[in-house]
Parts: sequence; C-alpha cells; structure tokens
Amino acid sequence: MKELTPCEKIERSINKKFRIKLWRPFIEGIKRYELIKEGDSIAVCISGGKDSMLLAKLMQALHRHSEFPFGLHFIVMDPGYNEINRQRIIANAATLEIPSQYSTQISLKRW
Repeated sequence: MKELTPCEKIERSINKKFRIKLWRPFIEGIKRYELIKEGDSIAVCISGGKDSMLLAKLMQALHRHSEFPFGLHFIVMDPGYNEINRQRIIANAATLEIPSQYSTQISLKRW
C-alpha cells in the first residue's frame, strides 16, 4: 500500500473524520448564502493559524470538486512577522500543498 504524504493524510482526515463537523456546514453556508458564483475569483489570506490553513484546504477541495469554475488564490500576507514565523507559514503551506503567494502588500487588481 502506498505511503500517504502529510498533505494526503490531512486531506483524508478532513474528508473522513471531520466531514460532518466541518465540510457539511462549510458547503451548506456557501450554498445557503450564495457565497460563490461561477466565474468568481476568490483570495484566501493565510495568516499561519489553523483556522486560515483549514479554510484554505476546504476552499481547495471545493475548487477541485465544484460544479462550476471559479478562480482561487492563496496569499500569505506579512503584517510584520519575524523571519522564523514567516518561513514557518510558507513551509506549512508547502506541506499542505497550498500554492500560495507571499507578499508584504497585495494589489487585488491582479485577479
């Protein structure tokens, strides 16, 4: 049997163990409030905390399995982190296979 990567283990955990607590309410909220429409472009800001990383993974899964296309971008904003924290956030995003852009300032005109 193939050894799972850390990212695959986390995704499997979200899909199996936390499906009822996380995925279902996430999808229900998006549908109920019509938060995402076809052709939208969404940016998820990653601060390094577990909540923003989890949101990024949920959005990534939704993007993969969505019935309609939308743009998805992941941004690591730097409000003045020290170098160790900055590198930890970038490394965690890489481990989770979240293709993030790092910036001290962002222009949303790019999207």
